[in-house]
Amino acid sequence: MEYLAHIADDGRVQTISEHLRGTGELAAGFAAPFGASDEARAAGLLHDIGKYSAAFQQRIRGSAVSVDHSTAGAQEARNRRDLPAALAIAGHHGGIPDCGNLNDAADDTTLQGRLKRKLPTYDEWQREIAPPSAKPPAWALSDSTTAAFYTRMLYSCLVDADFQDTQNFMDGQAAPRGGGESISALLEKVRAKAKGYLEKPKSPVASQRNAALRACMERGAQWEQGMYTLTVPTGGGKTFASLAFALEHAAAHGMSRVIYVIPYTSIIDQTAGVFAELLGEENVLAHYSAAEYLLAESEDLTPAQYRKLLASENWDAPIVVTTAVQFFESLYSNRSSRCRKLHNIANSVIIFDEAQTLPTSYLLPCVSAIAQLVRHYHATAVLCTATQPALEPYFRQFAPEMPLQEIVPDTATLYTTLRRTTLCDAGELTLEALTSQLCALPQVLCVVNRRKTAQEVYAALPAEGSYCLTTLLCAADRRRQLAEIRQRLRESLPCRVVSTSLIEAGVDVDFPAAYREQCGLDSLLQTAGRCNREGHRSAEESLVYRFTLEGCGVPQMLRQNVHAMQYAAGCAAALDSPEAVRAYFKELYFARGEAALDTSSILDALRKGISGCIFPFAQVAEQFHLIEAPTRTVYLPVGEGKALCDQLHSGAVSRTLYRKLGAYSVACYAQQFQALESAGALEPLPNGSAILTDSTLYDPKTGLSMDVETGKGLFF
Repeated sequence: MEYLAHIADDGRVQTISEHLRGTGELAAGFAAPFGASDEARAAGLLHDIGKYSAAFQQRIRGSAVSVDHSTAGAQEARNRRDLPAALAIAGHHGGIPDCGNLNDAADDTTLQGRLKRKLPTYDEWQREIAPPSAKPPAWALSDSTTAAFYTRMLYSCLVDADFQDTQNFMDGQAAPRGGGESISALLEKVRAKAKGYLEKPKSPVASQRNAALRACMERGAQWEQGMYTLTVPTGGGKTFASLAFALEHAAAHGMSRVIYVIPYTSIIDQTAGVFAELLGEENVLAHYSAAEYLLAESEDLTPAQYRKLLASENWDAPIVVTTAVQFFESLYSNRSSRCRKLHNIANSVIIFDEAQTLPTSYLLPCVSAIAQLVRHYHATAVLCTATQPALEPYFRQFAPEMPLQEIVPDTATLYTTLRRTTLCDAGELTLEALTSQLCALPQVLCVVNRRKTAQEVYAALPAEGSYCLTTLLCAADRRRQLAEIRQRLRESLPCRVVSTSLIEAGVDVDFPAAYREQCGLDSLLQTAGRCNREGHRSAEESLVYRFTLEGCGVPQMLRQNVHAMQYAAGCAAALDSPEAVRAYFKELYFARGEAALDTSSILDALRKGISGCIFPFAQVAEQFHLIEAPTRTVYLPVGEGKALCDQLHSGAVSRTLYRKLGAYSVACYAQQFQALESAGALEPLPNGSAILTDSTLYDPKTGLSMDVETGKGLFF
């Protein structure tokens, strides 16, 4: 009897032994960077041995009977005393299960339950397959957190290999994966660009930026793999400098790719666009929630587009730009769709842009994951920011043998020479006093804490040259407004902008003056980075005012940040100094306490289990969500978005359509979405998103209205 694993649409067949061997070889290659090739090969050879049962062979030939084919391989792996492989095999379709405990029954979905199941005979596998005797590397089982992380990495190798071998057979040929230019070729492009900066600085600020750039290029090539900080003042050129470090480092150590982790989706396209222009679009993959490539509908794609589509599944690209949510939630996920890229994080340089935005509630799990990648998976991590968080104690906790090292020498001097603003305390202001001061300045940026406040301040400004930037604007209108803002700034035209904190994250604008509502020190300095950014004016005439607004208390979520800034003000002579920033973060983390740095007890769950369940992979994945309040997408029939929404309404769904619609969408919290839906202003879609049906509720200047009864744009 010929034992079949797959039958293609054209009648071609793939035997089980062919599929197992193909999967095993691919998995072994994926696991090579962290020394687990033998175990990954064994997992690949065992994962589908349950298909040797008569029941499965009947199913593949037309029977409708459901067959559990993954438990067999898990049982065999467990018999070999290989728990990570058993968990990976058990979850290669449905996700890594909780390990469970010895009291679990055979009908439980935990691994312990499945190990007790009596399965149909599948003995013929032993005539065709001889998996090697393999165990995890010794370090992989040194503690439960390390073992859980290793299990996910092994799982990643298995599921990616399984997907690829199956797809290659079904397509009749190997899919065009990989590609892109070599790391060394990309490095030459960066070196050519850097040469122009270093030889002909355009301003005094540019001359100072070169000090950081030189340090990044020299130390990237010379220093060993490890954990680093890159602390450069806002406007100091850290994005390009960090890319230069990453490519120099990757080339020197034979590393596979550079992964750039960005906190906000609002700037990911901007960063990816800058990299694509420099390095070539074919070499840069932008991967985040709004750019998921998971729809099943077929469409005509160019070879380059198809290659990038495949790369989005497993990050098989030389430069990957992603979000912190995508990065960390994948590392704590148990699903194959999220985990299959994890093995490609190994042997990579990972740049964490705006590292101060690592979510405090999940800080310890995030630090633990970074430490695992550097200690065991030949990755190098760089925490890149103008306001470096005080993370040394936490990295020492998880990787005591790998101290954080600063790339730029003498950061204190760099901060002094690149100081371009003067911080001032404007005290408490009424709304009228604030708007009066803003109106007295021809060009000014004002950053506030609430969208409602932004709306109120904007309404009191002159119509000409005034802008309101919040996340209630779709990306297309934000980009349009920012282009207009930059143009007016260049032409010295009136330009008054009131914004929420979204403008603080990597948005390149240069105002002569700025105001910032009471906040944390990191936010204050980010706002200051949008004032006199290019150093064309003196620091003494480039004033950044911090203020409190009468009748507007500090939001609950910012109170500890404000307290920590007040503490830092008493510890350093200048708030815009590395000493003040260090004091700020130390106080912030101390005030919150260590329990607040892992509010969902993720690490405790991995160390101790949950309710008697050891290695609770499924439960941890359910609990680990960097964004606690989920949002739902509202698509807007405005501008070019109208024709796109018409296509969506007609059912013409495609990957390209959803990507284009991303520029004409707003993410709403549940309460906002419900208010719009209750007012009959939405057309719900099957995936949980909706199309706005009342176009009067969206203003291209202020965004989506939350007051659906009056449409006056009340923002919460």
